[in-house]
Amino acid sequence: MWPCKRSKRRRLSDGGAAYLISKAIQSARVLAFADLGMEAIYEFEVKDMPVTVAVDSLGSSVHQTGPAEWQARIAQHLPYTAILQ
Repeated sequence: MWPCKRSKRRRLSDGGAAYLISKAIQSARVLAFADLGMEAIYEFEVKDMPVTVAVDSLGSSVHQTGPAEWQARIAQHLPYTAILQ
């Protein structure tokens, strides 16, 4: 995370995504470890920021469930011979 020059907002990722995220952040406050500066834990208030939930409240991870789901979807659309190869 790198500080933006014109505001208190921080970049959360590289490239264009960081710009879009910074536009969605309405406010930020330090929750813990303020002495660590930009490594502190922050709470952000955001507006109109699309997100993808990678781990839900039950601990299910899209990194585990996603590949299995897409393999099944793809298999439904491939001819049987393509699956055997």
